[in-house]
Amino acid sequence: MALRCWRWWHWSAWPRTRPPPSGSTQSFRQQFSTQEQTPQICVVGSGPAGFYTAQHLLKHHSRARVDIYEKQLVPFGLVRFGVAPDHPEVKNVINTFTQTARSDRCAFHGNVVVGRDVTVPELQEAYHAVVLSYGAEDHRALEIPGEELPGVFSARAFVGWYNGLPENQELAPDLSCDTAVILGQGNVALDVARILLTPPEHLEKTDITEAALGALRQSRVKTVWIVGRRGPLQVAFTIKVPRPRKRLMELLLRTATEKPGAEEAARRASASRAWGLRFSRSPQQVLPSADGRRAAGIRLAVTRLEGVGEATRAVPTGDVEDLPCGLVLSSIGYKSRPIDPSVPFDLKLGVIPNTEGRVVDMPGLYCSGWVKRGPTGVITTTMTDSFLTGQMLLQDLKAGLLPSGPRPGYAAIKALLSSRGVWPISFSDWEKLDAEEVSRGQGAGKPREKLLDPQEMLRLLGR
Repeated sequence: MALRCWRWWHWSAWPRTRPPPSGSTQSFRQQFSTQEQTPQICVVGSGPAGFYTAQHLLKHHSRARVDIYEKQLVPFGLVRFGVAPDHPEVKNVINTFTQTARSDRCAFHGNVVVGRDVTVPELQEAYHAVVLSYGAEDHRALEIPGEELPGVFSARAFVGWYNGLPENQELAPDLSCDTAVILGQGNVALDVARILLTPPEHLEKTDITEAALGALRQSRVKTVWIVGRRGPLQVAFTIKVPRPRKRLMELLLRTATEKPGAEEAARRASASRAWGLRFSRSPQQVLPSADGRRAAGIRLAVTRLEGVGEATRAVPTGDVEDLPCGLVLSSIGYKSRPIDPSVPFDLKLGVIPNTEGRVVDMPGLYCSGWVKRGPTGVITTTMTDSFLTGQMLLQDLKAGLLPSGPRPGYAAIKALLSSRGVWPISFSDWEKLDAEEVSRGQGAGKPREKLLDPQEMLRLLGR
């Protein structure tokens, strides 16, 4: 197989609304000028989008009360379950979220699945406004033959496995092969490649789960290829270092296509671990082993780029290449799911139809984060996006476009949940679990050893 385009490194709409007549607006403001009439706002999801939305609302309205509902028993969403364990500095935002959650005008209610334990219409009855910030909990399928074979995983599930997401703890990836292929060239793909190839001793002092660390100690994966349909100028990963993107990508392209000299070739041959970017390749089929029982390779269509700018697309040339591997990780994007039949949802785009965070045709219902705009950007992108949604909500509140009468807020939802046998987890409950995780990690010199079993968490809380 011709080694073309390889790069090696050794391992060292809701329409805009108009304010009502001035008289009704003044009346509305008078109502909310009293301590008795407190805006009750509900946020669904406790990841960055949920917490940043809550932060903005609390900061810019002195009497607003915000309840945050979360289906997991623990808060912080992708900051806890998505950020790579060797990037602890990114998780420092948890300190800010903790201060928000400790506000006497904010409450966290974990272990509550909106859409099952309580419906969105029930939340709307209890609150003046509801913000859906529940993120993207699914992944885009490859939709190619062989995708169902053992040895093929979504990168999202793999990340959840090593980061302690309870639903992914039974994943048990087989790392006995020497080559892994990651399909997609975004930030998640780079994280997964780095975790696969980082010497386990470099991860021992992180918050990676002990089960994942044990599997990585036994791993025989030595080579990881990161495959993309388009070229180096179109890669999706973000560049933190402030240098011209075009110049960096030109460097990638040159080093990916030029034949290495004798010294460089020898260095690559002697490297114990290596990874590379594979451009202009699109997955066509996962190839089975001889007995058909697991993945043994991936068939890639060679592509070329057509069009310019945003219209650039990868078109098959008719050539194909087969790349042997024992592990295939699909990292072609996360995807949001519908949360409740009452809420409009665009299945093709994987978002809730909205205009600047206002859910189309549903006054009083808002969205922020990935379920609003799609799974793109970094945490600061979500911060800006969530602040905008919060701003729109407060504009509508000020303009008298939300219900003006008192709403019961959590008191009504608590009664509903109790009648249904659902016992929410408070933020003080989480702080007890947090202390337990930190205590368990101290013996191994880790920042924490994450609790993985929801039933164990409930037992520790005396439930």
